Amino acid sequence: MGTTRETGTVDGRSTVGHAPEAAAARGAHGVEGRPGTLGVAVIGTGRMGADHVRRLHDVISGARVAAVADLDADRAARLARDVGGATAYTDPAAAMDDPGVDAVLIASPGPAHEAALLDAFARDLPVLCEKPLTPDAASALRVLEAEQKLGHRRVQVGFMRRYDAGYRTLKSLLTKGTHGRPLMLHHKHRNADTPPGFTNAMMINDSVVHEIDVTRWLLDEEITAVRVLRPAPTGNAPEGLSDPQLILFETSAGQVVDTELFVNCGFGYQVSCEAVCEGGTARIGDDHGVFVNAAGQWGGTIPPGFVERFEDAYDRQVQHWVDATRRGEVEGPSCWDGYAAAVVCEAGVLAQASGERVPVELIERPDLYG
Repeated sequence: MGTTRETGTVDGRSTVGHAPEAAAARGAHGVEGRPGTLGVAVIGTGRMGADHVRRLHDVISGARVAAVADLDADRAARLARDVGGATAYTDPAAAMDDPGVDAVLIASPGPAHEAALLDAFARDLPVLCEKPLTPDAASALRVLEAEQKLGHRRVQVGFMRRYDAGYRTLKSLLTKGTHGRPLMLHHKHRNADTPPGFTNAMMINDSVVHEIDVTRWLLDEEITAVRVLRPAPTGNAPEGLSDPQLILFETSAGQVVDTELFVNCGFGYQVSCEAVCEGGTARIGDDHGVFVNAAGQWGGTIPPGFVERFEDAYDRQVQHWVDATRRGEVEGPSCWDGYAAAVVCEAGVLAQASGERVPVELIERPDLYG
């Protein structure tokens, strides 16, 4: 919108200040450090978008749903009515121009992310973008370059595992060096089943992308190579889907990381991670809730899906984004993290098809994301 911004950093986080005339023109309710409620435009009202609308309306403090946008006008209108006070649009750019909007949450399908992000950049709006940043490395690089032209960060990417209590505890242990230098990570990622049309490439792009991001975050290292091993498939897998798979990462510091991916295990949703360090190991993800002894049996429960397993992480992620935005800051996973994940995913898909070790080639990390 042609407004003037003042930029800087606070404790490594990007900060941006509205020019007074720009804040007045947008009617900024709480963005950029002002008191009040953050007006959010939610782009995409499918499963994740609708869940985020519910979260903003019922769970998160300091924010409200000001607008929703979806190509399905009826679905957007129903969701807007459910929360009250929100306006429904079919055009994401029009939703961003709503006078009550201070920030954008993008939950549309991945191929639509680039256009929505560029629209948000044109308006210099803070963004929480669900993963993937974009579906491929080339478009992710274009978004990365567009954000750099702004001169400050605007995007937090929705890698919600960074906000899970267990992963945050593990990250703290590794950062403090509690058990010495980390040498290996072991990931497990199991789904009960897959939806129709789920492909081998989606095993990497939609599932292992989470292990890619959390590996980079936990170890604070880039992934430099990928291999994919494909054992004999389960009889529960749809025809043509190679399931399970074992994905191997190498890092810039020489660590080796493996991920057991089993997306048609049949019994529930399980995610866990074990760090093997020089002086000990630490594992998360084994908490099954209440442990019961009754009727001659013992055991706990396994969540049916990712929404239930990571509900608290999603809540914490959005609350952190809202709080940081109201302070005039940007924190959390960046466009660089989204770009790096996209490059590793592309290498993973090549490794999956070839059975060979595939190097990961990233551009030099820009200073904006240092």
